[in-house]
Amino acid sequence: MTDCYAEHGLMVPRRTLWRRGAVWLVVLAPLFFLTYGQVNQFTAGRAGVESLVFGWETQIPFLPWTIVPYWSIDLLYGLSLFVCTSRRELTRHAWRLVAASLLACAGFLLFPLKFSFVRPQSEGLFGWLFQQLELFDLPYNQAPSLHIMLAWLLWLRFWPHLRGVWRPVMSAWFLLIAASVLTTWQHHFIDVLTGLAAGVVISYAIPINSNWRWRPASGKGRRLMLRYAAAALICLITGFSALAYAWLLWPGMALGAIALAYAGLGSGALQKNANGNISPSSRLLLFPYRLGARLSMCWFMRRLAPVTEIAPGMFVGGYPLRSVSQGAVLDVTAEFSRNRHTAGRGYVCEPMLDLVAPDAEQLERAVMALTQLQAQYGSVLVHCALGLSRSALVGAAWLLACGVAASPRQSVELLHCRRPQIVLSPSFLQVLEQWHQQRTKNV
Repeated sequence: MTDCYAEHGLMVPRRTLWRRGAVWLVVLAPLFFLTYGQVNQFTAGRAGVESLVFGWETQIPFLPWTIVPYWSIDLLYGLSLFVCTSRRELTRHAWRLVAASLLACAGFLLFPLKFSFVRPQSEGLFGWLFQQLELFDLPYNQAPSLHIMLAWLLWLRFWPHLRGVWRPVMSAWFLLIAASVLTTWQHHFIDVLTGLAAGVVISYAIPINSNWRWRPASGKGRRLMLRYAAAALICLITGFSALAYAWLLWPGMALGAIALAYAGLGSGALQKNANGNISPSSRLLLFPYRLGARLSMCWFMRRLAPVTEIAPGMFVGGYPLRSVSQGAVLDVTAEFSRNRHTAGRGYVCEPMLDLVAPDAEQLERAVMALTQLQAQYGSVLVHCALGLSRSALVGAAWLLACGVAASPRQSVELLHCRRPQIVLSPSFLQVLEQWHQQRTKNV
């Protein structure tokens, strides 16, 4: 076992990270107990604190032994600060924990709730553990459940550092922790839902492996931002108006995040990495948007050729719904993760937002990747959702770069001959022209 971790090409001594983890633990432990305890005491003294409980929750059994997994999160909380293998990972994880404590306390103050069931008496070790819990944890810190928020954040941290059978074992234990908040009669179901939602938002807002970048949108990007923002606002207002419509809060948050993507965050808002994988936080938070995008893609693909050869060994197409026959794949979607149909193929991902043209720099990266893939694998599929705009733009630029076409207009005409349904709007054509001029000048 090495005594160092690699970070940005440098070796970071493990002891250095452990010392940093210890410092963070010294800061976080008092923060957790002080804020949680003080807000609990304050809420207990407020008048008119109500409960929000579904009728079926009375059927949830009280299982005294589940106090053990319930308490185990305290140990896992501390250990999570020592499994990180880079300063960036440790710092981002620690700030996630800070945000969880502060957000939970804000929820307890703004929307006070109390647990309404009377917990039966327990004997032995389990009874003693319940007694220790009751010394500082009154039944007033409910929604969002900090226990659920931490279970999500800690699971995210342990998962990448475990291998083999330990991953499902660890996941099963965290599921048991999540269930224990109900079976110890510590929380109601609404606390679980809001806790998970809050945890996902925190992990999405504080990504471990990427940075937020803001480039103000213009033109179509701004118009799309306004449409998504309006839809998000309608969903959120309706969701907050009545409990029966609360499910609309989820698509409201998803559409709000997409509005920010088109406003200036770009494809990074969808959190798709170079391997084509989407972060768990983005998968959950943006699921309503991705579900809509997937249904739309399947609907329009019914009348489109899945793949079209635009030059020998070069193919343009939609998101693969069957096994890819080409040797390599260039994926320019931001909304979909890499699927099993591209397994065993060379793969490069250059995520681009749907419906808006990328900038010339991003187009250049895609063309370079496409050229390298073809040189290495012979045949390449470049795909977006439908194979009509983003992939067509990259294909047109590649035709220019390889000398198959002499001008942007000729490359677009060639694409239209091969795949008549392609749609390159004026903004796409402008980027293609700009990219071509820069290329010509550099040559």
